[in-house]
Amino acid sequence: MDAHGPSQAAIAVIGGSGLYTLLDEPRLLRIETPYGPPSSEIAVGELAGRRVAFLARHGVDHGIPPHRIPHRANVWALAALGVRTVFATAAVGSLDETVRPDVFAVPDQLLDRTGRGGDTFFDGPDVQHLGFADPFDEDARAALAAGLRERGEPLRTEVTIAVIPGPRFSTRAESRALRAAGAHLVNMTVYPEAALAAELGLGYAVLAFVTDMDAGIRGGAGEDAAVSADAVLQRLAAARSRMVAVIEAAVRSLPADPSPEPRIAREAVDAVLGRVAERVG
Repeated sequence: MDAHGPSQAAIAVIGGSGLYTLLDEPRLLRIETPYGPPSSEIAVGELAGRRVAFLARHGVDHGIPPHRIPHRANVWALAALGVRTVFATAAVGSLDETVRPDVFAVPDQLLDRTGRGGDTFFDGPDVQHLGFADPFDEDARAALAAGLRERGEPLRTEVTIAVIPGPRFSTRAESRALRAAGAHLVNMTVYPEAALAAELGLGYAVLAFVTDMDAGIRGGAGEDAAVSADAVLQRLAAARSRMVAVIEAAVRSLPADPSPEPRIAREAVDAVLGRVAERVG
């Protein structure tokens, strides 16, 4: 495939809840993958002067719940387009009273509590062990942080995001357990997405928007009340323009030729991707 052709993009955005479209007049691609169809068509177009691919994690109508997201198909499809860096957006609850709703965070650590399968491309006979001590790409994280600063947004960058199965929210006991384990934020989708991206050599980072205080603060109301789906979606809708502006600024801030450090041998990754040309169109 032509690395500079209309179906190619070095940067991708995976839109979480509340972000189902991003680009103006994109080319829409249906991509066949060995893992079934992705969550949505891949939109490819221009953003901040660069070619960007966009995928709606929950589908364009939010019809895919967290536990049924085809993560392997999504990540494989983006890699097949030549993507090297992925900015993912995510709605998160806060487990830390100093991290309040309506602020952004760029996590540096991840705590998987999903118990999900399908979290690797190497499930035999070729077995690869992913080095995942630092789950997020530093160049991608730096670009998101620069975008937040450019937009004058407060941010937190040294935070751990815990990932739970969903679609239900946490009990108070579960929130306490996650907090005791060192988590500051909680989400339902960042894992296995982050690990799969790392396996295929994609630089991945998360723009997390705090929508709630998870199980809430006992006796609290308003921002301190326990999370509800309606409150999450309302706060995401109100913040959408801010989120898009930060993503645009992050795209501008990313180096012209991002080169994430490979964590799996290139020949093993190439074997997973196989022949992709006939699957993209």
